Amino acid sequence: MDEALLRSLTPSVLAILVRRGADFAAAEDAVQDALVEAVRVWPADPPRDPKAWLVTVAWRRFLDAARADASRRRREDLVDEEPAPGPAPAVDDTLQLYFLCAHPSLTPSSAVALTLRAVGGLTTRQIAQAYLVPEATMAQRISRAKRTVSGVRFDRPGDVATVLRVLYLVFNEGYSGDVDLAAEAVRLTRQLAAAIDHPEVAGLLALMLLHHARRATRTAPDGSLVPLAEQDRSRWDTKTIAEGVRILQAALARDRLGEFQAQAAIAALHADAPTAGETDWVQIVEWYDELVRLTGSPVVRLNRAVAVGEADGPRAGLAALAELDDSLPRHAAAAAYLHERDGDPATAARLYAEAARKASNLAERDYLTRQAARLNARRCR
Repeated sequence: MDEALLRSLTPSVLAILVRRGADFAAAEDAVQDALVEAVRVWPADPPRDPKAWLVTVAWRRFLDAARADASRRRREDLVDEEPAPGPAPAVDDTLQLYFLCAHPSLTPSSAVALTLRAVGGLTTRQIAQAYLVPEATMAQRISRAKRTVSGVRFDRPGDVATVLRVLYLVFNEGYSGDVDLAAEAVRLTRQLAAAIDHPEVAGLLALMLLHHARRATRTAPDGSLVPLAEQDRSRWDTKTIAEGVRILQAALARDRLGEFQAQAAIAALHADAPTAGETDWVQIVEWYDELVRLTGSPVVRLNRAVAVGEADGPRAGLAALAELDDSLPRHAAAAAYLHERDGDPATAARLYAEAARKASNLAERDYLTRQAARLNARRCR
């Protein structure tokens, strides 16, 4: 069973059902039923046209559910609308579905969560981690979003900003999590950039490309995390970096700065440095100042504190870090790094161990645990 094929077809099938009149929640349930049936049937009897097969089965599942609680007239109307047998149109509906899920009846945060779950294929747990909220809270948010759009025709698609936020979170999950969606996010953002002339769309595409260019060096052969300063820069994809920088420069020239352009500028400065020691940290701090102005995000402030520690020394970084809530994700890891650079290995080891306990994924947890062990071993010599 080709699970990757099923994953790639799911958004398009869902979009087709919604366009044909199915409300979102019922359409999603019908598509999930069709996927289960595909897993059962396809190994022994693979269809000639997988997409058409899924559309037909999902639509029938939807009709079965509709017949249970809709009027006779509505049932007859839906039957009349059943798609004719034959190949499904070879159209990629995924990007359209992103817009449809960013519906005006939803708050931006709910639209993002719903899209990540229904279109991006992320679990509720993964979405909750991206939002830094408990899983139960996110489950309730997604359920409310489904109820809100249930029965609503998607004739007023959402705005670009919400779609960009969705694509950004999908890329981040695909880049560092246990579901590989990064390449798909890049592909869809390319489509969006080709369709919409918007500097923030270009900024997001540049940001994705600049990060994606060094993906091969982010982990060692054993799967362990390799921090940016230790990555083999000769293995970075220079062609992709050049493309990202070119797109970013064109976006910045329009003088309509947004957060994705600012993030891309920081990524470009890292990519431009021949070695970690030659990184222009002063410029990076300036770009973080712009990001703070644009977003006010405490996570951005935390990253800025680390950059200040590189530009002005670890004590300056620790002073900036002291202004932030120590419950922030990765606060302990940032403090550990700065304390180590400041010559305090005992405090750094304790904070690395604390950060490891709070880490959200196994690779990060293992890296932080090794850092704590390294410092503890050095102290015992």
